[in-house]
Amino acid sequence: MATPLTDDRFLAALRAEGVTVVELDGWRTHNRNSRGPWGPMHGIMIHHTVTRGTDNTVRIGWDGYEGLPGPLCHGMIAKDGRVHLIGYGRANHAGLGDPDVLAAVIAERPLPTDDEATVDGNRHFYGFECENYGDGHDPWPDEQLLAIERTAAALCRAHGWNAASVIGHLEWQPGKPDPRGFTMASMRDRVAARLGHSTPGPLPQPTKPKVSLSRLIEAARSNPQMAGTPVTYAGVITVEAALVDEGLLAKRYQDGHYGTSTITAMSEWQEACGFRGREPGQPADGIPGRTSLTRLGAKHSFDVVA
Repeated sequence: MATPLTDDRFLAALRAEGVTVVELDGWRTHNRNSRGPWGPMHGIMIHHTVTRGTDNTVRIGWDGYEGLPGPLCHGMIAKDGRVHLIGYGRANHAGLGDPDVLAAVIAERPLPTDDEATVDGNRHFYGFECENYGDGHDPWPDEQLLAIERTAAALCRAHGWNAASVIGHLEWQPGKPDPRGFTMASMRDRVAARLGHSTPGPLPQPTKPKVSLSRLIEAARSNPQMAGTPVTYAGVITVEAALVDEGLLAKRYQDGHYGTSTITAMSEWQEACGFRGREPGQPADGIPGRTSLTRLGAKHSFDVVA
């Protein structure tokens, strides 16, 4: 637990660790502080961008997009190893995540499997987006991996944290795949070596999130009629993350609420699975069924249970 570094200390910590920094005009005051609290800080979160091109990636990180305004991170780590400072303060990067994971980060102990999305991560994590398409094929140059290592170590050193305070988005929110292309365990080892001590304890083997079909169906039938966007079942966000990755759901609707946009996206997935008919009670009506949901889970790494 720590008060956020001042912008000057943040910048100095990065430079002292050997990070090549690119300061965007206005980064020190570009934030979402008017929308919610920032701090106390507990760790550093690493993401991939699913974009190509450094200039384009920096622009998206600064501006955001419809439904998710920027900044989307505090810094964007480019393929050439330069870290572009985009914002400072609250940023739209972590979203909701698992309270047990947060507790483990605070205690600097091995992480449990993330299976809930109920805690505000934007408040508690420094966030760094890394320029990578996220398909498992786009390479991670040595310069970029070294910059991630140095950036994470710099903030750990400044706060007196160890490498267990460095996590990936996939370890925070169920259904998230990023960063894809290297393991966070290997990055924590690198950070630990740079800090001069070993990573605490063996990390557990990751397990897939489980999505209850019956609870998902209940959410699909009840949520669209509710006022606002309440979350009645945390597993919805795992399914929505998969639909976002399929290109069927806009990311701004990945909120854990099984509303009309999620209904439509699920209908499109059901049609992609060969089902037809979007009228209520028909096979592609957007209410999840076991066959289509199991196929989605097999493709996006979650298991379907009763």
